[in-house]
Amino acid sequence: MKGFHLMRSLAAISLGAVLMVGCSSGGNTAAPAAGEGGSGQAASADGQEIQAKIGVVGFLSGSGAAYGEAQKAGLELALGELNEANKGKLKIELKFEDSAGEKEGAINAVNKLINQDNVVAIIGPTLSGEMFAAGPVANEAETPIFGISNTSEGINDIGEYVFRNSLPESIAIPTAMKAAVEKNGLKKVALIHASNDDFSVNGYKVMKATAEKLGLEITGEATFANGDVDFSAQLTKLKQTNPDALFVSALYKEGSMVVKKARELGFAGTILGGNGFNNPKVFEIAGPAAEGLIVATPFSPEKKDDKVQAFVKAFEAKYNKKPDQFAAQAYDSLYIMSQSLIAAGKADREELRGQLAQLKDFTGVSGKLSFDEKRNPIGDAVVVVAKEGKFVPFE
Repeated sequence: MKGFHLMRSLAAISLGAVLMVGCSSGGNTAAPAAGEGGSGQAASADGQEIQAKIGVVGFLSGSGAAYGEAQKAGLELALGELNEANKGKLKIELKFEDSAGEKEGAINAVNKLINQDNVVAIIGPTLSGEMFAAGPVANEAETPIFGISNTSEGINDIGEYVFRNSLPESIAIPTAMKAAVEKNGLKKVALIHASNDDFSVNGYKVMKATAEKLGLEITGEATFANGDVDFSAQLTKLKQTNPDALFVSALYKEGSMVVKKARELGFAGTILGGNGFNNPKVFEIAGPAAEGLIVATPFSPEKKDDKVQAFVKAFEAKYNKKPDQFAAQAYDSLYIMSQSLIAAGKADREELRGQLAQLKDFTGVSGKLSFDEKRNPIGDAVVVVAKEGKFVPFE
């Protein structure tokens, strides 16, 4: 799982081109220069409908495909709504590429979308590690790329064409940890994380730094690799240190198995996870062991908010299941793109980048969002807890 400025009306939103969710084969022809008519499938003459082609790079196959599938669903729901609402003003076409969660796949997908499909922007890729690899390609080609699930530190340092609406782990994890410490009276904690992906390593670093800042005793640490299926040795050793809580930084598949095994081994303390756990697959994999798992998220389908509940209702009607954070942030991203494209007045990479950089007080289903001077999202995280097969507010 290894894991983004505008001001105009929200009614007209089109996902210009900013995020990377999938991946595919290359394309080595030179990308059109930003601002040229060919940049992003332009159609912007006065009175004419803007035609915007946006690329999406997603983790659509492999062990973390549930992330990419949720993002694709959120984007397609928003696409239908936006193209209907913006008839005569803006029409968006999404071009999906599957990266399979691999850095090389993300690089190939971005190259293809920019050089062959001539998109105006890219949404994705899903994982932070993928963005660190492929983001520079888009930035060099002066093509906006919009992360919807990239939470690692340093994402926006890639360049001025890189945006994200996904709250950094440096905001989400401390929020969850402080709430857990205050409510559960935690004093001693053990840490475990996946050591072979950027997202999980970053989450672990935030957890450790926050634990030290909160004055918690770290009784032990352990690592594993994505793809592992047996965590008994690490968890047995950590359990012997008698921690009050186990903090886990991982993608949903391995993370859920860690939670399940910890409970099987008799660990009865608090378990807290990073952003990777914000997926319904957690309940499928961990089963009853997920009960009580604490995480932070910018989105909860249980939130009593008209906009959120309208989104949940539409999502359930289309897909027969509730949306998760990944679907919600993808949905919002297309609305941000649409809003920005309409404000730009044409499907132009440079104009779109300028409008995105001005984003302020955008109200989406995942909350109110503005960008800071480095295009990082300014927003709040909500702490939730697993209860009876779903995440509910942690009171």
